[in-house]
Amino acid sequence: MLRGGKFLSGVLALSMTLGGVTAYATQETQEALDKARREASQTQQAIDENQDTLDDLQGVQSGLSGQLSSLNSQLSDITSNLAEISAKISDKKDEISAKQEEIQKTQKQLDDAVAAQEEQYRSMKERIRFLYERGNKYYLEILLQAGSYGELLNRSSYIQELNDYDAKALEKYKKTAKEIQKRKDELQEEQDVLNQQQNELEELHTQASSRAEQVSGLVSQTAGSLNVANAQISSAQDAADALQNQLDSQNATVSALEKQLAEEKRLQELSNASTWRNISDIAFEEGDRYLLANLIYCEAGGEPYDGQVAVGAVVMNRVMSGAFPGTVSGVIYQKWQFEPAMTGRLALALSENRATDSCYRAADAAMAGQTTVGDCLFFRTPIPQISPKYTIGGHIFY
Repeated sequence: MLRGGKFLSGVLALSMTLGGVTAYATQETQEALDKARREASQTQQAIDENQDTLDDLQGVQSGLSGQLSSLNSQLSDITSNLAEISAKISDKKDEISAKQEEIQKTQKQLDDAVAAQEEQYRSMKERIRFLYERGNKYYLEILLQAGSYGELLNRSSYIQELNDYDAKALEKYKKTAKEIQKRKDELQEEQDVLNQQQNELEELHTQASSRAEQVSGLVSQTAGSLNVANAQISSAQDAADALQNQLDSQNATVSALEKQLAEEKRLQELSNASTWRNISDIAFEEGDRYLLANLIYCEAGGEPYDGQVAVGAVVMNRVMSGAFPGTVSGVIYQKWQFEPAMTGRLALALSENRATDSCYRAADAAMAGQTTVGDCLFFRTPIPQISPKYTIGGHIFY
């Protein structure tokens, strides 16, 4: 018999191997078909639910991708803005530095002017003190010492010019110091404005840096969420693929069982129209014992003795049934029925006579009409879709 998954596809294994002429086998196959259809329907429902989940996850993924793109754009703008602010701060510092140099130069001019003013004032005080101490006789002596009238006039004019010069020079120095002080005050005000502008720029830089850090955190968080969504989508897609493979397999099982059920009904109708022969009515041919013993070896060589007899009994039940060939060789070599006969394993066993004593005793018992599985016509390795009448070793019989 064919064993589950050993030969060709699942469709051939189910449609060609599983079958039967009894009402029991047909009923079991119908139940297996109904069960397979339910399982396929449940799998389809799971696929639909998984697709809904996948659609939801893809919606989340799309939203996160858009959000991440927006955040990266914001971060790029903020970074560019930070660079501009930093450049402005640098320029502003250069302006402040230049203004400070100008203030320092102005301060030096002011100091020089004040020093000149003080020196002029000191000279005037010295002259005034000198004249005060000498009194008006000093001017009279200077004038009386003149040798001529012209010299007298010159000395008189010199004294007047000297007094005028002192007054004008002092006034000039005062005016210059006042102008320089005014310029210094103006420069200081300009520096204060520059300092205020720098402080404002640095505040903007701090705010932009804080916003950049915040957006960068959101970028990392959103990217992490997107990675989770991608992983969930990948997992859901893997689940969808697995469910689809499962559904494909279940649909193949349903298709095979449908074909099997149709074949079983055909065989049942054929069996109902025929009469089973007795074992005594079978005319065995030379070599039937050898052939059956080696088939039992290929199908159940490692099974218990009852299982070996059961395999032989299935062959003999078919020989006695009118739905199968009426000879041992005809049953064993019937197309799509026994895997060893189709794959060449039986031919190899026959060429070397691999059948054991136990296999020969089981063949003799089956050919004598003994059975451990009643009138079962089929056996295979267990599958969940079929509830067997008998289970012996690693086989089910029905």
